[in-house]
Amino acid sequence: MAVDGRTNPRFLVVLTHGAAGGVDAPDLLVVRRKALELGGAVARVMQPYRVAGGRAPGSAVKQDAAWLEVIADLKKRFRKVPLVQGGRSNGARVACRTAIDAGAVGVIALAFPLHPPGRPELSRAGELRGAGTEVVVINGDRDPFGVSDAADATVVHVLAGQTHALKGGAAEISSVVEPWLIKWGS
Repeated sequence: MAVDGRTNPRFLVVLTHGAAGGVDAPDLLVVRRKALELGGAVARVMQPYRVAGGRAPGSAVKQDAAWLEVIADLKKRFRKVPLVQGGRSNGARVACRTAIDAGAVGVIALAFPLHPPGRPELSRAGELRGAGTEVVVINGDRDPFGVSDAADATVVHVLAGQTHALKGGAAEISSVVEPWLIKWGS
C-alpha cells in the first residue's frame, strides 16, 4: 500500500481498484492528485485477493472484512483526520458497503457498477443509498454497467462520451471531487 502526502494531513483518502484493475487507474490517479493538492494524505490499496494472485474478488463479506482491517491500520497512523473512502467499480462498491463501519465522512464512487451489463433488474443502488454518508458518483454515459439515478447518491455526475474505464475527463473528474474534498477536509 502506497501512502502519499503530508505527515499532518487535513484528511485521509483511501482508494482502491476495480475487480480486474490496479491502483494506477487514470481516474484514481486524478482523485489522488487533487487530494494531495488540497493537503490530504492518500493511500492506494491493492486489495488482498489481488496481492494473493487472485483475479476475482470473492465474497463481499470477506472483501469488506479485509478492507476494514486495512482501514483500521490506517486510522491508527492517521488519527483524528476525516476519512474519505473511494474506489472504482468493485472498489467503489466496497467503499460504499463499509463506509459506516469505517467511520468515513464521504465516499467517492468512480465507475460505480449499478448493475451487471444488460441486467438492470439486478440493481446495486442499495449499496449507494446504504453508505450512511455523502456519496459522490462519477460514471460515463456509455457505461454498460449503468448510471446511477440522482436519488441514489449525494451527487451523480455523468461524463459525456466515457465508458466504464473513465480514461478521459480528468479535468472534469478533478473539478467534481474538489469541493467535496474541501468540505470533508474542513
